[in-house]
Amino acid sequence: MNESTFLKAPEIASIMEVSIPYAYKIIRNLNNELQQQGYLTVHGKVSRKFFESRYYSGQTKSTEV
Repeated sequence: MNESTFLKAPEIASIMEVSIPYAYKIIRNLNNELQQQGYLTVHGKVSRKFFESRYYSGQTKSTEV
């Protein structure tokens, strides 16, 4: 499967098992952090790499049981 560079709110909501409005709040917080570091951000999306580094300590979430 071809993973995109950015995650959208429905994807984050599914990954974290939270509501879509809360996923948008997570995106806003992460994008604010990126902006403070001098990065450009995309409204309503967040870098998959940055999301994984912040929520999974840089490790990709395993889907294996």
